[in-house]
Amino acid sequence: MLWSDPENEPPKELRDMQEMLRRLGVLMAVAMVLALIVLGLL
Repeated sequence: MLWSDPENEPPKELRDMQEMLRRLGVLMAVAMVLALIVLGLL
C-alpha cells in the first residue's frame, strides 16, 4: 500500500446521493407506517 494510492471511497457526489437516498427510504418507511395507522383508525 503506497502513500500515493487513491483512497478507496466513492466521490463526494456519490456519497451525498447515497445519504439522500437513505434518508428518503427512511422517510418513505415512516410515511407508510403512519398511513397504515391512519387508515386503520378510519
